[in-house]
Amino acid sequence: MNLIAIDIGNTNIRIGLFLEGEEKSIESVSGDCENELKTIIQSVWEKIPISNRSKDKKRDGVIVVSSVKPQWTESVRRIIEDLLQEKIMLIGDNIPLPMAMWVDDPAKVGTDRCISAAAAYAVVQDAVVVVDFGTALTIDLVDENGVFQGGVICPGFAIEAKALKEGTALLPQIQVKKPDNPYGKNTADAINCGLYYGAIGTLEEVIRRYAEKIGKWPQTVLTGSSANIIKDDCQFIDSYVPNLVVKGIALAYRKYLDGKSEQS
Repeated sequence: MNLIAIDIGNTNIRIGLFLEGEEKSIESVSGDCENELKTIIQSVWEKIPISNRSKDKKRDGVIVVSSVKPQWTESVRRIIEDLLQEKIMLIGDNIPLPMAMWVDDPAKVGTDRCISAAAAYAVVQDAVVVVDFGTALTIDLVDENGVFQGGVICPGFAIEAKALKEGTALLPQIQVKKPDNPYGKNTADAINCGLYYGAIGTLEEVIRRYAEKIGKWPQTVLTGSSANIIKDDCQFIDSYVPNLVVKGIALAYRKYLDGKSEQS
């Protein structure tokens, strides 16, 4: 299985290369940097071998996309058609969601949440909480039977910091980092501490309530662009897995192929 897995988020786009099912590289680029995006897509596509059965020297690979931003989905679709003369396969459209969803409307749940949850459950094989801390903070629960039960959505650091700046007269804009002390000696540090420890407190409280609901403390997996900032202070988190959505795209496509094989 040769695959380019593209995770289109709200801020960045991540491009993963898998050859014969093995992860080879994952690169990240801002969704607004179209020229850089083109360069990365062209570069990883050229690493996919040419099919032995193709008279036209077509490459033996597919491009699978998970997206939470339709505008960028269409940009990526156009880039791939123009550059590579290929079509994308979209999770939730061409490829079904890789796990059962016990929610009001599965189609309204971001595919990134579903596929990262499926990737975590594939390893844990038990109840698991997936925390994805990027533009937004999502905390999702999968039960012991591998069914996505739902979750919590909160603003990420950048959104919170921007809201404080724009909603007040004097508070400054900050970029959140790990504090040196648990309290700030100035306004910027006080905001930093508030957002930082507020996020950790939210995680611990939500996961505790999930544990009370299912009767045991679940395995917990942390991912996302802001996860690296807080991971060392989250002693209740079992695993930190960067780029879990990209890995989940590969899993979703593999399950799709397995399902087609069973039907034939």
